[in-house]
Amino acid sequence: MISVKIIGLLLDYPDESLWAAREELISALHSADELDQPGCDRLARFIQSYCAQPLLDAQEAYCELFDRGRATSLLLFEHVYGESRDRGQAMVDLLGQYRAAGWELASRELPDFLPLYLEYLAALTAEQAGAGLQDIAPILALIGARLRQRENHYAELFDLLLELSGSELRGTSLAHRVAGEARDDTPAALDAVWETEQITFLGQPGCDSAEQIRHQHRFAGAVVAQYINIEQPADNASSVDHARNAVCSRPNDPEGD
Repeated sequence: MISVKIIGLLLDYPDESLWAAREELISALHSADELDQPGCDRLARFIQSYCAQPLLDAQEAYCELFDRGRATSLLLFEHVYGESRDRGQAMVDLLGQYRAAGWELASRELPDFLPLYLEYLAALTAEQAGAGLQDIAPILALIGARLRQRENHYAELFDLLLELSGSELRGTSLAHRVAGEARDDTPAALDAVWETEQITFLGQPGCDSAEQIRHQHRFAGAVVAQYINIEQPADNASSVDHARNAVCSRPNDPEGD
C-alpha cells in the first residue's frame, strides 16, 4: 500500500533524502487507490507544508515531540506494556514475525517503532495491511488525540492511518479522554523520570522506608504514565489487550501492493 509506505516515511526522523523526494512522494499518490481523492489531497498538502520548512527545524520539532515523554511515543508497545518486562517478549515475537516474512532488521530501531511497522504492512496485501492497522487503531487514535490536543500537524497522519484501517475510531472521539492528562514532556516530568532513587540499608536510622521509596519511583504522582483503555464494543475487550495480542499475530505474507 503506497499511502501506508509514504505515511511511514513521514513519521520517521526527517532527513535530506525525504526533503529531496517530496515531489516524488506526491506523484506516487496518484497511483495509490487506498485513499479517496480528498484523503490524497490532504496527504499531498501535508507533504508540501511539511517539507517547506527548514530541515533543521523539522528535526528539532520531531525530537521534541516524539522523543520526550511517552504520551506521543512512536514505539507501539510503549502504550501497551510501559516498562513491564512483558514488553521484551513482545519485541522478540514481533521480530520473529518480521523474520518469518523474510525481513532482517538492519537499523537501530526497535521492532515496534511505528514507521518500521508501517513499512512492513506496506509490503503485505491491502487486506492484510488494513487488518494490521485496525489491530493498532486504538493506539493510533490515542496518539492522534494527544497530538490534536497540542494542535500539532502530525495528527493529520494518524487520522489518515485510521481511515486506511477501516476502524471507526478517530482521535477526535478521544478528546475528552486526554483532556485531563498531565503532560509528561515538561522539564519537571522528565526530571522525575530520570531521578535516581535513594539507596537505603536495612535498619539504617533516618532512612525512608521501602514503601516510601516505592512512592518516589519514577512516573509517580502527577507524571504517571497516561495510558487509556479504549473499550471495544464488539467483545468488551480493552484496547490494550487487543493491541497486545494483535500486533504480534498478523499474517506473515510478504507479498503486497
